[in-house]
Amino acid sequence: MRKLYDVDMREYTTFRAGGRAAEMVVCDTAEELAETVLSLKREGKPCIMLGKGSNTLFTDRGYKGTVIRLGRDFRAVAVHGVSVVCGADVSVAAAAKAALAANLTGFEFASGIPGSIGGALFMDAGAYGGEMKDVVTEAQILRIGTGQVETVAAAEMELSYRHSIFQTSGDIILSVTLKLKPGDHDAIAAEMNELTRRRNAKQPVQYPSAGSFFKRPEGCFAGKLIQDAGLKGLSVGGAQVSEQHSGFIINKGNATADDIIRLMHLVQNTVRDKFGVVLEPEVRIIGD
Repeated sequence: MRKLYDVDMREYTTFRAGGRAAEMVVCDTAEELAETVLSLKREGKPCIMLGKGSNTLFTDRGYKGTVIRLGRDFRAVAVHGVSVVCGADVSVAAAAKAALAANLTGFEFASGIPGSIGGALFMDAGAYGGEMKDVVTEAQILRIGTGQVETVAAAEMELSYRHSIFQTSGDIILSVTLKLKPGDHDAIAAEMNELTRRRNAKQPVQYPSAGSFFKRPEGCFAGKLIQDAGLKGLSVGGAQVSEQHSGFIINKGNATADDIIRLMHLVQNTVRDKFGVVLEPEVRIIGD
């Protein structure tokens, strides 16, 4: 277990913006995690789990609580037949590469999703027509109330577009089991390469961001609404609605969290006024 204090959260989020956290604890085992969570609960101190920081923004005022991250024991990948068991801190990209190495198909859609497997399940992340709910069979979790480790089936996770039960229960994902199908290695690799090509061509991958900033409204696309509202390229400080893909808010250089949040509100208000659609952020905004 490692503890850090007064931590600059720009270094731990893909937006490369935001303030500082009072404390960060990196837990290498389930026992350390349970001990940390229960201790913080007894002391009445707030805490939050953080994966790779790809869908999270800390406010400029920072976070007075404890940020918990997963370490050593949560970084393994094992293949058993058509199942791929991933520690929660394994990157989605690494899981996709493990599936490719085992000639397993069904996870190509996720190969370019930033972040960890645990975070992807937490958000029911998805891309190119696939979502985590399509491939997850079960997960090992730590019950936040008792510190007990349990295995839960996908049917118990309330998985739906950008939602899981973990967002409300607070239970912590330790590992995730994916069920895939046998496939052809070259065909799987070709599909992953094609999706990477499409992503690089259409998305502003050269700038810090949190990926698609807003959830997809029912019946339409957030990026198209933002573009049709005339907001493509709009900037607030160092934050900008990407000129390449209007669904992305990017850090053009030295953006503050306040810049990003102000731009978010401006986009939401304009789209609501023009089209009557309320855009909901995918990004978790954390802080005081």
